Amino acid sequence: MDITKRQSHTVLPQLTEGFYKALLDNMQIGVIVSDAAGHIVYLNETYARFLGIDVVAQIGRHATEVVKNSRLHIVAQTGQKEINYPHEFKDKSFVVHRVPIREGDTIVAVLGLVLFSGADIVKRLATQLSHLQAKLQMYESELQTLHGTRYTFDSIVGASAAMNRLKEEALRATVNDFPVLITGESGTGKEMIAQAIHADGARRAYPFVRVNCAAIPRELFEAELFGYERGAFTGADRRGKAGKFELANKGTIFLDEIGDLPLETQPKLLRVLEMKEFERVGGNQLIHSNFRIVAATNQNLEQKVTNGSFRADLFYRLNVIALELPPLRERKEDIITLARHFIRCSATGMTTEKLMDHAAEQLLIDHHWPGNARELRNVIERVLVADGGRLITIDDLPFYLQPQVQKKFGTRKTSTLKEYLRAAEAHAIQEALTEADNNKSQAARRLGIHRTLLYQKMKKLGIK
Repeated sequence: MDITKRQSHTVLPQLTEGFYKALLDNMQIGVIVSDAAGHIVYLNETYARFLGIDVVAQIGRHATEVVKNSRLHIVAQTGQKEINYPHEFKDKSFVVHRVPIREGDTIVAVLGLVLFSGADIVKRLATQLSHLQAKLQMYESELQTLHGTRYTFDSIVGASAAMNRLKEEALRATVNDFPVLITGESGTGKEMIAQAIHADGARRAYPFVRVNCAAIPRELFEAELFGYERGAFTGADRRGKAGKFELANKGTIFLDEIGDLPLETQPKLLRVLEMKEFERVGGNQLIHSNFRIVAATNQNLEQKVTNGSFRADLFYRLNVIALELPPLRERKEDIITLARHFIRCSATGMTTEKLMDHAAEQLLIDHHWPGNARELRNVIERVLVADGGRLITIDDLPFYLQPQVQKKFGTRKTSTLKEYLRAAEAHAIQEALTEADNNKSQAARRLGIHRTLLYQKMKKLGIK
């Protein structure tokens, strides 16, 4: 077709200044334009009718004289556009766009668009977003409290050569982000070291997320570590749930009892450590998390690697910075320091200061402490619950620490801690009953426990 013929059948409007003005005036949104100083250079009829003002009279006035909370001049100063910005006027809520207009690098005007159609719906959404943001800030604050740390390097008590060496090694771990593997017997304070490393490092302002690998059911491991989408499995929260690695973003994740991690989960953990990304259970979206990992165990992981119950590649990935906590029996010079520390911490609110005589201290030093610092703290708290005199003597210490009990039970190196404590507890109860002529109430007072608890323990231990 000849182009001249086609053009002859096309009637184009005369796009004059009047046409554009009519176009803007008939738009069902408010349009306002100011210069870079905030003075109005254009106002469409729709906005003028809404404001109840004459268009001509407003030209040249500052925008804040027409609309009190106008931000046109602020956008001109910052150069930052404001899209879907909530705006309150005449007790109504609207959504506005404010866009700086540039000629080259210079801002010459600001265009403001006020959305009337659907404004209530958009505003409700904006209000909900504002509420969600406020809740998010609150939850982040609560998360910091819940996932924060209680212990620092000042909390680590002990001046033995072994502890000083350990603290030096742990301090060096605070200046980098390498994985840390803390080993040591139960009760030696592995989590305290982990918290101290986090609290003294660059991630201290972010969460410290604890995971007890021994306490999570095998079938829920992946859901706990990586989170899950709604409907991922029967019984799942319908809203889905963020996993521990997701919560630990920018912070530290502490995997306690890492030796109990199921073998089938270990390859997935290794991938997360390598790539710092994962998918929620039932999801297909990659989630990135910038975390530091600190793991702890009371098991021999090298032996587990040998027998095939722990992956060698995961072990080597975790064992970059290795910290081994010595048991309490190997640093006897710390026992009394720790005991006095526990007395100070546990005796808060007591009217008299508690002291320990030399014989009682020597008895603590001579004990084997299979439960390490945790057992020592338990002993001190039991003594303080009995609330005897100001001076703690041998008679105030639990029966199983007494020389005759030590002679009977020894260090029980061939028994587990559970078996040893059970035997010692049974002996202590029998001694208390003998000294109280089988008076249960008196025996319970001597043991520092309630009579009901004494009955329960007697039944459990088979004491008649």
